[in-house]
Amino acid sequence: MLSLTLHPIHTLDRNTFISIQQTLPNEPGIYKYYAANGKLIYIGKAKQLRKRVSSYFTAKDQTLKTKELVRQIKKIDFTIVPSEHDALLLENALIKQFKPRFNIELKDDKTYPFIVIKNEPFPRVFLTRRKINDGSIYFGPYTSIHVVRDLLELIKQTIPLRTCHLNLSDAAIQKKKYKVCLEYHLGNCKAPCVSNQSTEEYRTGIDQVKHLLKGNLSGIIQDYKSAQKQLVEALKFEKAALIQHKINALQQYKSKSTVVSTHIGDMDVFAYATEGDIVIISFLIVRNGTIINSGTSAYKNKVDDSIQDILSQGILHFQETQQDHSQTIILPIPIEFGFEDFKIIIPKSGEKKKLLDMALTNATYRATQIRKRKMLHLSDEAFDKYELLEKVKSDLKLRETPSHIECFDNSNFHGEYPISAMVCFKDGIPSKKDYRFYHVKTVQGINDFATMKEAVHRRYNGLIRDGIPFPQLVIIDGGKGQLNAAMEAVQELGLEGKMTLIGLAKNVEEVFFYGDQESLKLPYNSDVLLFIRSIRDEVHNYGINQHRKTRSKGTFKNVLLDIDGIGPKTAEELLIHFKSVNNIRKASIEDLKEKVGEKKAQIIADYFSK
Repeated sequence: MLSLTLHPIHTLDRNTFISIQQTLPNEPGIYKYYAANGKLIYIGKAKQLRKRVSSYFTAKDQTLKTKELVRQIKKIDFTIVPSEHDALLLENALIKQFKPRFNIELKDDKTYPFIVIKNEPFPRVFLTRRKINDGSIYFGPYTSIHVVRDLLELIKQTIPLRTCHLNLSDAAIQKKKYKVCLEYHLGNCKAPCVSNQSTEEYRTGIDQVKHLLKGNLSGIIQDYKSAQKQLVEALKFEKAALIQHKINALQQYKSKSTVVSTHIGDMDVFAYATEGDIVIISFLIVRNGTIINSGTSAYKNKVDDSIQDILSQGILHFQETQQDHSQTIILPIPIEFGFEDFKIIIPKSGEKKKLLDMALTNATYRATQIRKRKMLHLSDEAFDKYELLEKVKSDLKLRETPSHIECFDNSNFHGEYPISAMVCFKDGIPSKKDYRFYHVKTVQGINDFATMKEAVHRRYNGLIRDGIPFPQLVIIDGGKGQLNAAMEAVQELGLEGKMTLIGLAKNVEEVFFYGDQESLKLPYNSDVLLFIRSIRDEVHNYGINQHRKTRSKGTFKNVLLDIDGIGPKTAEELLIHFKSVNNIRKASIEDLKEKVGEKKAQIIADYFSK
C-alpha cells in the first residue's frame, strides 16, 4: 500500500496537488481518501490510479458535491492490484466494510425472501430471509413474496419432499425413532424418516427442484412423461394419473412464465434510470429463454460518481446476492472496466433489445415512484401504504382513497354468546385505539344477521353522537346476508352514501357490493385482496382474543354453572364437546356419561328435565 499525506492541511489546492501527482502509481488499483481527523471518507477504483485521482484535483467543471469531497481530503492511500476486476472486487469489499460517507449508498433496506435448499441429509426446501454460510443453496432474492409462495406450492404439488424439522441422520433413522406423519398419507412426502425413501431417490427430487428454480421445466416434464409411460405399460393407471397431475401443474406454471425465446439461452439484463441523486438499477434474470426473476435496487450518488461506476457496483451487488449468475450481461451502455471476463452485449435491436427495454421500463417506474414519494413527503413505508390504498380505490371503484377503513366480524362460543368485533385501519395501518368490541344486547339466540346489524348501528350511531368522521370503506366479514343486514343499520341512521360497504364472502374470497347481483373477483394473490384479507384476519383474531378475555373474567353467564355439582372446567368441556347448551340439553344420558361420568351426567339430566 502506498500513502500520500497532503500538507499543509488548510491550504490544499490544485497547484499543490499538481506538484506531487507524479508520485502517484500508474497501475490499476483502489484509492482511499481520508479527512483531517483520519476518518476514511471515500474509496474508488481506477484503471490508472494517477489519472483517476488527478481528475479530482485538476478538473474545472466539478459539482459542488465533488468540490466538498476534495476540500476535505487530507490523506490518500493507494493499493495496487493485478487486474481491473480485482480493483472492482476490492473496492466493493472495502465500501461494505467501512461505509465511507461520500460513497454510493444502497437505499433498499428491505429483507427480500430466498428459497433455500438446506444442507441436511434429506434437505428441506423453504422460504427464508436470512442467508447463512452453512453450505445450503439459496435461490433469489425474490422481490415478490407471491412468486416465492407460488414456487413453493408448485414444488409441493410436483416433488414429494419432507417439511418436518426432524433430525434425519442415519443413526436416528436406524433406531426407528420416528413414525410417518399426515404429509406421508397425503402423498406430499415419501417418509425417508422410516427408510421408505433412499438418499439417492430423495436427491433426485432435490435436483428437480434446482432445475425448476432455474427455469428448466422441460427436463422435469420429460422425466415425468417417461415415468408415466412406464406406469401405463404396467397397467398402473392410478399412479399414472398422479403423474399426470404433476405434469399439468408444471405445464400450467410454465405457460404463465414470461418466455422470451427458447433459443436465447442464459443472460442477466441490467438497465438504469435516475431521479435526482438516486440511481435505480433494474435486473432481469433469463434462464433457458425464460425470465425467472426480476427486481430493482436504488443507490444514492453522493459525489456524482459516473453511471458506469454505479452500474458496476449494482451488478456486483446483484451477483453477490444471487446463487448463480450468467457470463452474458446485457447493458444499455459499456462499463469502463471490471467485467473483462464477461460477455458484454449492448443490443440495438431484436429480442435482447426487447429485454433491455423491459428492464428500463421497470427502472423508470421505480424512479417515478421515488419522485411521487418525494412530492408527497412520505417515508418509504408510508408511500407503500399510499400506493396500496390508491390500488384499493381503483380496484373497488371508490370515490375517495380509503384512508380510513373499518371491518366487522361476528363470533360466538360454541353456538352461545354472540358478540361482534370491529377493527379500524388508518392510512393502511391498524389504529388499535379505535378497535371496538360489542356484547350483543338486542338479539335473542344465534342470529348472525341481526347481530351484525346491531353492531354496525351502535358503531355509527356513536360516531354521529361524538362528531367523528366516518370511514370511506367498511368491510363486512360475510356474504350478502351480513352485508344487507349492515346496510339496513346504515340506512336507518340516514348514512347511505356516506361510506362504501362491501362484504367479503368466506372461503371463496369474493367481494360483494350492496345491491349487486354479481361479486367482484379480484386475483387471488393481488395486493388489494391480500390487504382486505389481512384486515379480515385482524378483526377475526381480535374478536377471538376479546371473547377469550371476557370468558376468563366470567362475564358470560353460563347456564351450566347454575347446576349444583358442575364446575367451570366441566362446563367448558361439555360446551367444547357438544358445541352448545341446547345440544347438551338434548343429549342422551349415555352420551353425557361418556363425557363426564355417571354421577355428573345424572345431575345434568335431572336439571334439564325439570
